[in-house]
Amino acid sequence: MLEAVNDFKGQSFAKLRRSCLRRGALFKDPLFPATNQSLFYKRAPPPGLTWKRPREICRDPRLFVDGISTRDLHQGSLGNCWMVAAISCLASEPSLWKKVIPNHMDQEWNPKRSDLYAGIFHFRFWRFGHWVDVVVDDRLPVSQDGVLLFCRSATPREFWSALLEKAYAKLNGCYEALEGGNTAEALIDFTGGVSEPLSLDCEALSLSSERRKALFQTLAKVHEHKSLITCSIRPAEGETVESVLDCGLVRGHAYGITAVRKVRLAENPPRTGGTSRLFMVRMRNPWGTTDWKGAWSQRSEQWQQLSRAEREKMGIVVRDVGEFWMDFQDFCCYFTDVVVCRLVQRTLLWPSSHWRETQSYGEWAPSPDAPGTAPLSAGKYSGSAQALSNIRPEGKKVRESSQEGTKRRDVTEEMDRRSRCGGCINHRDSFLHNPQFMFEVQNEEEEVLICLQQEDRRVLKKNGGGENLPIGFEVLKVEANRCSRVQLVVEQAASSIYMDSRSVTLRGTLALGRYVVLPTTFLPGDTGHFLLRLFSHSRIQLRELKEELPTPSLFQCFLPQPAVVTTIHLRRASGLKPPKQTAPDVYAVVRCEGDAVRTRVFKEDGNPEFNLRAIFYRRYPDDNISVELWSTGPLWDSLLGTARLQTTESERSRSLVIDLRRGRSRSGSRGCVHLETSTSACLTDL
Repeated sequence: MLEAVNDFKGQSFAKLRRSCLRRGALFKDPLFPATNQSLFYKRAPPPGLTWKRPREICRDPRLFVDGISTRDLHQGSLGNCWMVAAISCLASEPSLWKKVIPNHMDQEWNPKRSDLYAGIFHFRFWRFGHWVDVVVDDRLPVSQDGVLLFCRSATPREFWSALLEKAYAKLNGCYEALEGGNTAEALIDFTGGVSEPLSLDCEALSLSSERRKALFQTLAKVHEHKSLITCSIRPAEGETVESVLDCGLVRGHAYGITAVRKVRLAENPPRTGGTSRLFMVRMRNPWGTTDWKGAWSQRSEQWQQLSRAEREKMGIVVRDVGEFWMDFQDFCCYFTDVVVCRLVQRTLLWPSSHWRETQSYGEWAPSPDAPGTAPLSAGKYSGSAQALSNIRPEGKKVRESSQEGTKRRDVTEEMDRRSRCGGCINHRDSFLHNPQFMFEVQNEEEEVLICLQQEDRRVLKKNGGGENLPIGFEVLKVEANRCSRVQLVVEQAASSIYMDSRSVTLRGTLALGRYVVLPTTFLPGDTGHFLLRLFSHSRIQLRELKEELPTPSLFQCFLPQPAVVTTIHLRRASGLKPPKQTAPDVYAVVRCEGDAVRTRVFKEDGNPEFNLRAIFYRRYPDDNISVELWSTGPLWDSLLGTARLQTTESERSRSLVIDLRRGRSRSGSRGCVHLETSTSACLTDL
């Protein structure tokens, strides 16, 4: 399925190339000139640095020499191993790098038609929900020794990696802006996928073979599905980044995992079974050197047990310079962090094993009444601006000492309620002021992957900024009929970690029901734009909740405004199984003022756990709420019983056991429903 591509800063590769060919001139990029401002913003360039085109560096330049592979990547003098490790993973999968290097054959040098060369190239990166096409000229920084200063290929006349790095530097402001970074960010930029960080407990993994096996199976599965994997060793407090361990591995350095293999080795002399099973991973160092000195390193004695033919048969060959194999047990002893980039495949025929994506853009914004912001409309309730302006979070009370103090506090409350930058859940007074997005799980359970991504700030490094906001999100389980903003935290279903990373990801399994995601910054008042992405195997949609109250229908506009909010929690029923008979297939319905909320059908369950929450905005508080229990049948459903519930304005919360046949409160008899109610006296007390 084709995806839209945006031109970076309005530069069209096709138009610029045609213009250069028409004028017979090589392209010079005015937006990323061959000057120091494109290189560094803090340090001075090395002495003797010059900018040269590939034909000034070698006689017969090529974009690719013998295709593309991980051997084409050597990091150079820039501290961007996080990016090079990601490109190394990218180079191993043609379907991925062909998207980043579009029309690669048309961009190649043609020695027979030098008149068709215009010194212009373009590359594509995924940014904030869109693919962006970045144009660069072919002028590259060269050291005093005549060698490319930054990323380069082992083959001197191959330039795809150097030009790709230049395009990425342009996207981020300059080359120095690529110093230090997160491999997860680069993987997202190169694939449009979702990066999921895995923190490894080295001590637990070293003690438990079952844990190691489970982790190995996870990595093998994601690698089989063409996901990209990188890993690193987190420096402990006081340890230096990129310091070398005795085993040759480097702390704080990003490695790529290029293969995950389970192999059987013939034992010599043979013992029971005659073979041993070995879990192995193949790694790649972006520096283009092999540093691992342990078992199965290049010169280790283990390789002497196998001929090259046997290695090729088992698929454990070393393909490129900088690659090496490790026993997975050794891997678990040293590496502390793994990043898995799961790819999103958009196809018309969607296999159930693939992720479906839904996404929404949002903003952490101050109150509309803050200086420089537009006023907020009263909403869709005609004539109800006063009622809306007095709504406060459920359960929150404001102490007032005087009439003047009351007025000042009410204004503050209104401004806070209208803001959308309330901070994390630790800030209970403002947390629910954040943007809210609702989705519904319609299966009994569903694996979901939620990714929150903030707008990239790396380009601001040149101006002294560029620091990411610490971000995260909460997932709340809400009422089955919720359609307006949440004003009370009842049940937390999941929580992400909070990181000053460009993206934060959480994967988990959710039960049937309705949920609300609140993307937040860690501290209240921080502002910015974000993209919320949700992945599932079935079709799930995100919808932002903007209104504090449900939007009334045209008919309801002529009715009295809602005065009381009542929440019903239908927990379970009991005593539904007749003696020596099979329990019926049952479901429950809660009705209030013409609204009805129904549970799913529970098969042959004499004590079904409904666990249903419903919320009702009531215009007539004196009317009863009814709870009906139904049995399904081949032709029609049968009503097993009804309970009538009368709530009072003074109650806040109570638990009830109601006999379905007589509708009175009882203490644990057969044929009963168990529920809780929570009633607010009026909307202005919310």
